[in-house]
Amino acid sequence: MPFISSTASGLDHLANLRRLVASRWAVLTIVTLLVLFVPGALDIPLPQSPLLGIIGVAALFNGLVQWRLRQASSATSHELLSQLLVDIASLGALVFFSGGATNPLVSLLLPPVAIAALTLPARSVFAVCSIAITAYSLLMVYYVPMPMPDANRATRLHLIGMWLTFAVSAAMIAVFAVRMTRLIRQRDAELAAAREQALRDERVMAMGTLAAGAAHELGTPLATMALLTGELANDPTLNAATRDDIALLRQQIGVCKEIITGLSRRAGAERLENTASQPADRWLDGVRQHWHAARPQSGSRLIIGSDGPAPLIVADPRLEQAVFNLLNNAANATATPLEIRLSWCSQNLCIEIRDHGPGFPPTVLEHGGHDSFPAHTGGSGVGLLLTSTAIEQLGGHLTLINPDDGGALARIELPQTSQ
Repeated sequence: MPFISSTASGLDHLANLRRLVASRWAVLTIVTLLVLFVPGALDIPLPQSPLLGIIGVAALFNGLVQWRLRQASSATSHELLSQLLVDIASLGALVFFSGGATNPLVSLLLPPVAIAALTLPARSVFAVCSIAITAYSLLMVYYVPMPMPDANRATRLHLIGMWLTFAVSAAMIAVFAVRMTRLIRQRDAELAAAREQALRDERVMAMGTLAAGAAHELGTPLATMALLTGELANDPTLNAATRDDIALLRQQIGVCKEIITGLSRRAGAERLENTASQPADRWLDGVRQHWHAARPQSGSRLIIGSDGPAPLIVADPRLEQAVFNLLNNAANATATPLEIRLSWCSQNLCIEIRDHGPGFPPTVLEHGGHDSFPAHTGGSGVGLLLTSTAIEQLGGHLTLINPDDGGALARIELPQTSQ
């Protein structure tokens, strides 16, 4: 029975109760068959009437509980505790009329204790354990004995019953232990992933603080460069080629100033609250044109891979910056035009950026988006980390692939905006 740990919520307690009710039906069926057929098959004088009466009351109670659980949306640990106590009482009553503690099936008082240990708080577990021990102790003194004239046969039946009880207990404990171990490993993996994500977010926040400070400091030298290039552009002695170079330099300085202005404007919470939604194809084409303004020497083409009107997408600055980083990485890898593909389905939206360069190195495929790389000639080595973090914050996922026909492919998968 896949019971879950004691840190369960109301929904988990409800699921545990439903499993307990289903398991109880199986146990009641087996016990009923034993009471009906064992006396005749093994010539054991069991008092069938009181035993069947106890089974009937337990079945009626279980039916009422099942009916209630079908209408319930939550449950508490106290309800689960009360159900385990009912199981102990029912089993104790059955064993009372069938030999008491001399009946080897009395050891089946242990499974309710095991279930309580896996699903209930420590105080409730102590209560179930104490009541089970008390019931066992009372059954050693108060019970209805079973007359067995043949002592040797009684001993054999007792040993068979002990073996059966051991087998059932061992199987149940094994199932519980495996389930608990799996849950612990799953929880440890989730905690490790959350810890890693928190460390990445902390690093990104630190880099964001440094970037805001750098943006503030870069304002003055950029203004100085803009002033000097403006004066040079007005120099009548310069030839046409030099004027073209100065015009390009002024345009690039303007792009840098726009980036810094946007960084300052987006630094506060207002950027997330006031972001507008627009069709994804129009947004992506605008981002592509903006990127071309910063890298006029690079080429690209936008491919729409789905039919019908494009879904809406929130024009979040983090996503725009993530696409910028991927476009820059792809343009750094090859001089051939890039392929930007947009597609969507009922739930997800996909943006793919494909280049025809040498492909991603193995270290990038293994660690890209999770660790920063050493600074290199093409950048500082943190672009993929920032990109992956931004996409994950938006509920998406970044995948890096080397296609079989060459090149590199970066895929952004995002959940669609509710319209």
